[in-house]
Amino acid sequence: MRFVKGHGTENDFVILPDPDGVLDLTPEAVVRLCDRRAGIGGDGVLRVVRTKAAGRVAPALNEAGLGDAADAEWFMDYRNADGGIAEMCGNGIRVFARYLVDAGLAAPGEWNVATRAGLRRVALGASGDVSVDMGPADLLGPAEATVAGTVYRGERVSVGNPHLACRVDGPVAALDLSRPPGFDPGVFPDGVNVEFFRTVGERHLEMRVYERGSGETRSCGTGTVAAAAVAARSAGETGGGPSEWTVDVPGGRVTVAFEDGTSRLTGPAVLVAEGETRPGWI
Repeated sequence: MRFVKGHGTENDFVILPDPDGVLDLTPEAVVRLCDRRAGIGGDGVLRVVRTKAAGRVAPALNEAGLGDAADAEWFMDYRNADGGIAEMCGNGIRVFARYLVDAGLAAPGEWNVATRAGLRRVALGASGDVSVDMGPADLLGPAEATVAGTVYRGERVSVGNPHLACRVDGPVAALDLSRPPGFDPGVFPDGVNVEFFRTVGERHLEMRVYERGSGETRSCGTGTVAAAAVAARSAGETGGGPSEWTVDVPGGRVTVAFEDGTSRLTGPAVLVAEGETRPGWI
């Protein structure tokens, strides 16, 4: 099994080139690949497959009204480190796009990537940062998270996947995220990514995140969009913009821009290694 290792603001992934959709990628295989002691290590797996070879993905997108799958040559099959399937990953799609250009499978410029959350349009050059049109960030109402016995009020946000973005008063570094934050499973039956953010300047946030299926990660792209959307509304902005927010995460910095009812995430995407797994290991 060939692989490439990459990260976006230190949210890291094992990339599996599988253009013809022939890999039998079981949850157990994903867990082994993402194991940081006995495997390659990563917050998740990005399987790179042509949309037409991705089984029921294209019909499912079309039936759900999430865009015409024929408009995207490539499908990002994203799996969390626990083997579970996720709808979308903002850092992952930037790394996915950077891999396609680096491997000569796509040209620099703008084009669509199919995801389980629908089509996402990426823009990138031969090197440098990658931008992604993340679609609207839908604010869905209040909810709560609990950390070490303290209740934090937040906002439910959909960025194609579920989030609970909670504002905190003190430095986010002081939070104990060694265990999953508590939340109401009746509100989030499929689990949730929980963000804790604080305003540190004009349109400038710091954030930490506990991701479902992966634990605390160094960054979460969709999470930065969720936190910025909640902060924008609190600041009297609708999230429709135009406005641009800077979000600092433990792994680096990204920008989130709101305009015309959509959001755009921009940040680094770095490929660091490539190789092959040993025969029979998976």
